[in-house]
Amino acid sequence: MTRRTVRIAMNGVTGRMGHRQHLVRSILALREQGGLDLGNGETLWPEPVLVGRREPALRALAERHGLTEWSTDLDAVLADDTIDIYFDAQVTSARAEAITKAVHAGKHIYTEKPTAADLAGALELARLATEKGVKHGVVQDKLFLPGLLKLKRLIDGGFFGEILSVRGEFGYWVFEGDWQDAQRPSWNYRAQDGGGIVVDMFPHWEYVLHELFGRVTSVTAQVATHVPRRWDEQGKPYEATADDAAYGIFQLEGGAIAQINSSWTVRVNRDELVEFQVDGTHGSAVAGLRNCRVQHRSATPKPVWNPDIPATEPFREQWQEVPDNAEFDNGFKAQWELFLRHVALDEPYHWDLLAGARGVQLAELGLKSAAEGRRLDVPEVGL
Repeated sequence: MTRRTVRIAMNGVTGRMGHRQHLVRSILALREQGGLDLGNGETLWPEPVLVGRREPALRALAERHGLTEWSTDLDAVLADDTIDIYFDAQVTSARAEAITKAVHAGKHIYTEKPTAADLAGALELARLATEKGVKHGVVQDKLFLPGLLKLKRLIDGGFFGEILSVRGEFGYWVFEGDWQDAQRPSWNYRAQDGGGIVVDMFPHWEYVLHELFGRVTSVTAQVATHVPRRWDEQGKPYEATADDAAYGIFQLEGGAIAQINSSWTVRVNRDELVEFQVDGTHGSAVAGLRNCRVQHRSATPKPVWNPDIPATEPFREQWQEVPDNAEFDNGFKAQWELFLRHVALDEPYHWDLLAGARGVQLAELGLKSAAEGRRLDVPEVGL
């Protein structure tokens, strides 16, 4: 077994998501297992080079994980011919410029979403990467969650018959920051800094709906800033200018309708932080991050509406758990492995910058729908 090194410039890994999911649970986890087995007598060994703006944070992160390479000079890192991949987990407002530099430097691109501040910028990145001949991928992690993998198994097996509707509930209460620390950074609640739940979550809903149920053909959205005053990391109050809740209706190619509520101002009364109920002519399912329950038409009870007596049906007990039937790895790590195989072996990979542009498009149209109070068509995008 020979070892082949791939060097990855990782920008933005001092942030929560970049650190926990991409550095620790993906790249470092691959190193802990001895690298990625390419199946041809080779093992791919990822070598991260940490990049960011805050030198003390980078140094501390590198020391904590036994890494030796880090830099605050992105241009110098991109000029290094030994760097193969540029990964971006920065704030959205800084992403497009950095990716553009990396593409011009000939680096393969793997990035968090949204890929740009608007559709025009996202499409330009996809065109540029394609023209320059670099490989490119966008994180679409929810497709690799155990609950959604089980849901896809049901779809592929024809469990639902004709799919009629999808209902999604996502969110939790994010503390305002005054009497308890907020769980999310303050820029998320400032529109001028690229914040907002539509920009954050509609790109997720686009790829989940597109991959599992069909392309989104129209969107109707209502947004709100339910909590207008919050406190930042220094304990200073600020005006929340970005939406913290969004209520969307999505028409899907094929006729199904999806309704998804996204909120950072809701208290959780469900089994998981996100759940999707899928109803079809032959059966229904409720899928979360890890679990999935089903009810087939042959086992569907016959409720009768009677508000005058207490409900006697144990509704939640009438569903059956879908078994794991497999071992599920961390979703971020699973997608990293696929992208690394794409780079190393040229294996097929379709979660690219054009797919990322579709997510930006849906967020853009969702905000426009809310502002104009009308349903908007979602045109197909291409290069």
